[in-house]
Amino acid sequence: MELSERAIQTFESEGFVKVYEHQDPAGTLYKEHSHQGKVSIFVTDGSVTLDFSGEKKEIVAPKRFDIPANTPHSVVVGTDGWIVIIGEEIEGDS
Repeated sequence: MELSERAIQTFESEGFVKVYEHQDPAGTLYKEHSHQGKVSIFVTDGSVTLDFSGEKKEIVAPKRFDIPANTPHSVVVGTDGWIVIIGEEIEGDS
């Protein structure tokens, strides 16, 4: 079973209401935002840097990271782009 399939199964078994694969090219920026429910990501390829009000956290594949509800953050996709599995507690919240 592929890594992405395992991540999808894990998120589904944890009760996330929406689980999907997403990708972005290098340098994609998501301005500061937050989510109403917990959002979990599993980076299967590439990397991303999350900025939590000045505290930066780089996530390099293969790695999971959980973003708590109502936590402001911005996102910059790494130099090789990224492919990520996203799990949402609230559908449409990422």
